[in-house]
Amino acid sequence: MNTALTAPRATAPKQRKRKVVSLDKKKARAGWIFVLPFVIGFVLIYLPMILQSVVSTFYDVSLIHQTPLYRIEPVGLKNYSTVLFEDTSFVQTLVSGMTQMIIDIPAIIIFSLFMAVILNQKMIGRAVFRAIFFVPVIVSTGIIAQIDLATTNINTNMEGEVNTGNQAQGSGGASQFINATDISALFSSMKVGGSLVTYVVDIINNIYNIVNRSGVQLLIFLAGLQSISPAIYESCSIDGATGWETFWKITFPMISPMILVNAVYTIIDSFTSASNSVMSYITQTFTQKSAEATTMAWIYFVLVILLVAAVAGVMSMYIFYQRKDG
Repeated sequence: MNTALTAPRATAPKQRKRKVVSLDKKKARAGWIFVLPFVIGFVLIYLPMILQSVVSTFYDVSLIHQTPLYRIEPVGLKNYSTVLFEDTSFVQTLVSGMTQMIIDIPAIIIFSLFMAVILNQKMIGRAVFRAIFFVPVIVSTGIIAQIDLATTNINTNMEGEVNTGNQAQGSGGASQFINATDISALFSSMKVGGSLVTYVVDIINNIYNIVNRSGVQLLIFLAGLQSISPAIYESCSIDGATGWETFWKITFPMISPMILVNAVYTIIDSFTSASNSVMSYITQTFTQKSAEATTMAWIYFVLVILLVAAVAGVMSMYIFYQRKDG
């Protein structure tokens, strides 16, 4: 019997399976590529400056007499004790600044949400009204903001002089629309406490600043409202839900993530505002005592970060995130 010799078959090389990258990972990579210039700049430029600023709070910087040189001496926690326990003006300014921030945050968010709901309705001239409410955001930048701030300081000084001269007659400030007495008379039959009366008075007297600082928040709320599917509202209408029920059961939960975003944005915006009394005090102190001013800035920064963390932690427990299938 003839045996045929068969040559061994050449085995084809195994093809490597291509790893399929999900869409979320592609978006994440694109995001990192987009922010990579900022990350590199932060690590190489800003991070060393931040570390140097933190280290400078543990040193005392003083000018050597009759020389352009500075003397740097380690003092430990002396700057912190001086700022917190000896400089009473900074503590008072810090408390008033944080209190004003806590008052402004709910007022700005509520006002911007209220206006966003109104401007989201179908009406004539809706785009014009949206532009009008965003105009203060544009006006409050650059040289116009400096002119407005200077005018505000001049008016404040003039009002202070007028109020000082009219104290004997019991007249109030020109910048106040109402006072606590008017609100107390209005709420006399509602059993409202004095703290709520003071809060309402502060908001009404600060309404100009609240409107000016609500433009960005209003746009964010509008974007959130327009992302809600009209089919949901049609279903609620078919089921006989009222507008009040639709707002609290549909609209408010759906835009709750935007409320958190606006709350964090408002805190940071207040922290970096040119009219911030705490930052103004720190800037004035820096010209005379740079080490103590840097210490004040870091104390204020830590308090603001703690406020942001507290707001984010509390609000995140009540935020509704819509799950998308697929």
